[in-house]
Amino acid sequence: MLTIRDLSKTYANGVRALRSVSLEIPHGMFGLLGPNGAGKSSLMRTIATLQDPDAGSITLDGVDLLADKQATRRKLGYLPQEFGVYPKVSAEAMLDHFAVLKGVTVKTERRELVESLLRQVNLWDVRKRKLGSYSGGMRQRFGIAQALIGDPRLVIVDEPTAGLDPEERNRFLNLLAEIGERVVVILSTHIVEDVTDLCPRMAIIAQGQVLLSGEPLEAIRSLDGRVWRRSIDKAELDGYRARMNILSTRLAGGRTVLHVLADSQPGEGFESVAPDLEDVYFGRLRAQGAVAQAT
Repeated sequence: MLTIRDLSKTYANGVRALRSVSLEIPHGMFGLLGPNGAGKSSLMRTIATLQDPDAGSITLDGVDLLADKQATRRKLGYLPQEFGVYPKVSAEAMLDHFAVLKGVTVKTERRELVESLLRQVNLWDVRKRKLGSYSGGMRQRFGIAQALIGDPRLVIVDEPTAGLDPEERNRFLNLLAEIGERVVVILSTHIVEDVTDLCPRMAIIAQGQVLLSGEPLEAIRSLDGRVWRRSIDKAELDGYRARMNILSTRLAGGRTVLHVLADSQPGEGFESVAPDLEDVYFGRLRAQGAVAQAT
């Protein structure tokens, strides 16, 4: 269990990135969902000991992760949002180098580890190719391979599927699900479908605060019978915004489709629809006033 208590962080420019964040994250996949600028990356970097919090604590199975940063880094794997690679180096050589940095100094042991990891992420057959020739999904899978060096107990991945095509996204999420069967995996993302498909537990964060924490299915059930849909002309949108609690809008067939939150039918032409995690997400953001990224 990863336990975060009252974590706060304010940067030198005055931005309050984290505001008394508290979470309990069990073994398995945990989704951290929020818009860009919500504080997700700040939280991930703090857990990964890449920056110090101003206040609060982080423990993994009762062990203080902030007390001994070097020891913490040996037990965690981290795939940041921007994962750079040396484009002219092969995947095999680069992973071997990372293994040396992680303290795997015995050559035969390191060779076995590199092969095992590259096979696990389905890159063994292309191990001799230069990393610069890899697709985005292949680079992300290589990033996971390096994060798994040392058999970590905690794996952190920050916005890993952004920019991936559907096939690569599915392959990458399946890989994360396999890893999540053994350790704590935190998936930080703004893509609602990633959390819906993969995570039995989740949290929504915005403006540095936790807005919701729990099971996605339970959060969705809380909106049963309260989400309504209608298609309108775009010119009518401002009028509906003024008098209804609109969760989301999207264009479909040249018209605007509204999702509205209401305890009863909000008006003529609305039909009740089954809620999903996107409705939960937008509802929480709008209640918080963090709507800039939610429309």
